[in-house]
Amino acid sequence: LQLNASDDRGIDIVRGPILSFASTRTIFKKGFKLVILDEADAMTQDAQNALRRVIEKFTENTRFCLICNYLSKIIPALQSRCTRFRFGPLTPELMVPRLQHVIQEEGVDVTEDGMKALVTLSSGDMRRALNILQSTSMAFGKVTEENVYTCTGHPLKSDIANILDWMLNQDFSTAYRKIMELKTLKGLALQDILTEIHLFVHRGGHRVWLWTILERTNFPLALTECSLFSTVDFPPSIRIQLLIKLADIEYRLAAGTSEKIQLSSLIAAFQVTRDLVVAEA
Repeated sequence: LQLNASDDRGIDIVRGPILSFASTRTIFKKGFKLVILDEADAMTQDAQNALRRVIEKFTENTRFCLICNYLSKIIPALQSRCTRFRFGPLTPELMVPRLQHVIQEEGVDVTEDGMKALVTLSSGDMRRALNILQSTSMAFGKVTEENVYTCTGHPLKSDIANILDWMLNQDFSTAYRKIMELKTLKGLALQDILTEIHLFVHRGGHRVWLWTILERTNFPLALTECSLFSTVDFPPSIRIQLLIKLADIEYRLAAGTSEKIQLSSLIAAFQVTRDLVVAEA
């Protein structure tokens, strides 16, 4: 017996069809009956409490499989009667062969960078990877990195690089105007931009722009461009402050605040960081 989220799974269903199915024995008492409840976290509290007794009573001939996204929405009484199996996101090593099989069977034109983009944007979700593959193929014909990012509305790496360059090297008004033009032109969400920028800051992808900052401020440095590029980094205290600012902006965006005001705050955070780096240097 399989019931998913589209079916009515209130207390009446638990006391009716599920109870009737579980209470009848299998022929010759051989094997087990199986009840699969998909999206079990969508069940009401009353239904889950009623299910608890059914599971206990008919444990000899019936096994229950509860599938959910959020374990916290399953009542503790049900959790204690089950063995939990957590399924994490798939690794690229597992996703790529299956994607290549689908691509070969469907005859889709995919480039190597397009494949990498599919795996990156899907974050281990095979269904999402296949949906993006199909959407991009139908929209553009050829699945390249740029087409994948455009189809999903995700900012390109080159766009993020430009945004960081503007925030760190332009004055506030110019940076705000250019980023707003790019957002409007490509239909980008500030939430996605913020997520990508956070990765740059967190992983140290900001070193490219620090050279430009110090060069434009005419700061006297007796170092070659190469050595400066390889050694200059945000000091830990400044990076910490910047990450806190990014976290605050992300929290405010999640609360439904104005994107324009939060974009101003983002640019301001980077410009303050730039001034602090120059002052320390």
